[in-house]
Amino acid sequence: MLELLNRSNIPYVVSGAFALHEHTGIWRDTKDLDIFLAPEHVPSAIELLEQHGFHCEVCDPVWLAKVRRGDYFVDLITGMSNAVIRVDQSWIDRATLTEVLGVPAKALAAEELIASKLFVTRRERFDGADIAHIVYAAGHVMEWNRLLHLAGNHWEMLLWSLVLFHYIYPMSNAVPLLVWDELLTKFRADVENPDVTAAFRGSLIDENMFAIDVNEWGLQNVIEHYRSQSATPEVVAPEVVAPEEGAA
Repeated sequence: MLELLNRSNIPYVVSGAFALHEHTGIWRDTKDLDIFLAPEHVPSAIELLEQHGFHCEVCDPVWLAKVRRGDYFVDLITGMSNAVIRVDQSWIDRATLTEVLGVPAKALAAEELIASKLFVTRRERFDGADIAHIVYAAGHVMEWNRLLHLAGNHWEMLLWSLVLFHYIYPMSNAVPLLVWDELLTKFRADVENPDVTAAFRGSLIDENMFAIDVNEWGLQNVIEHYRSQSATPEVVAPEVVAPEEGAA
């Protein structure tokens, strides 16, 4: 499949276990291959793969399609399931040249890899350990301004991950002081002067765990806004299947 994408010049980058190994040296068995693409490149990728005998299913037009052949499958990912963080061409441009299964490919850069894991915080799956390992292994060479940019208005999720990192690795100085200063200054300002009109954001973390807040307490289901702004109808295929719980 990677060779097909390469020959057809479809821009993509490999994430998941292969990208984690690239930046940390950690290897774990994986049941699939995660491919990140900008949304505009998914239709051409699906068309190409179906022409070569792969079975493609759009699980969620906001972020996920699956490609299958036999017992193997590949996830085509265009962002996070809550639609807060979206893949664009810069993710591919900044990726690291490497080999995946013997095929020349790009692995997701450390900054984008962390960003892709910030909201993987469900009961069924939590990527906080992955983020901590990436920061510990690559923090000294990372472009932290890029990561701050990717987190954007959701910088608290990055701060939370870095506080966890500091708890795990109290001896490490992989996170620059300027990053701590920026995030903690924002945090203090928010605590001292809370915005009483700010929206409830629990559903961005987990719609199931925070369903009571929406269904019984009447709080806003903000994930609906994000997802409605990010749906790409042109990617929708005739067959739609439910995504796996907790995938990202």
